[in-house]
Amino acid sequence: MFIWKVHKALVNAKLEPYLGFLRSEQFGKPSLVCDFQESYRYLIDDFLIETCHRLRKKDFVLVTDFMMHLKMGKKIYLKKHETDCLAEDLNKFFDRMVDIERIKVGNRQTIGTLISEEALLFAKYLRQERKEWIPRLVNLSLYSS
Repeated sequence: MFIWKVHKALVNAKLEPYLGFLRSEQFGKPSLVCDFQESYRYLIDDFLIETCHRLRKKDFVLVTDFMMHLKMGKKIYLKKHETDCLAEDLNKFFDRMVDIERIKVGNRQTIGTLISEEALLFAKYLRQERKEWIPRLVNLSLYSS
């Protein structure tokens, strides 16, 4: 879900998601998406750690399934209801407001909008329409719900 938000933001900014700067280019791997999402990794990590604190043993199911080389093995999965809740909570996370000024109007925006705006600013920097690009994420440790 997160990777698709970043992918969409880069495509909307007219950038090629498969060209990378930090990672090597590999067939079928969206290197620029992987590079760009690193800026937000700590936010997703914090979200997941916060979410994991509320999970209990009963929220998981043990399944016997095929592993590599047709061997059977046991895997632990999050139950469907919990998986749906996790996806819903992640969508709400991207709707959280942050106190970072928008490009055009306003002093606040959602995290989802911020990702899109950062992609646009990054694209302008790459096209030499801006002299520098400094991600505005520094202030995101102050995000509010």
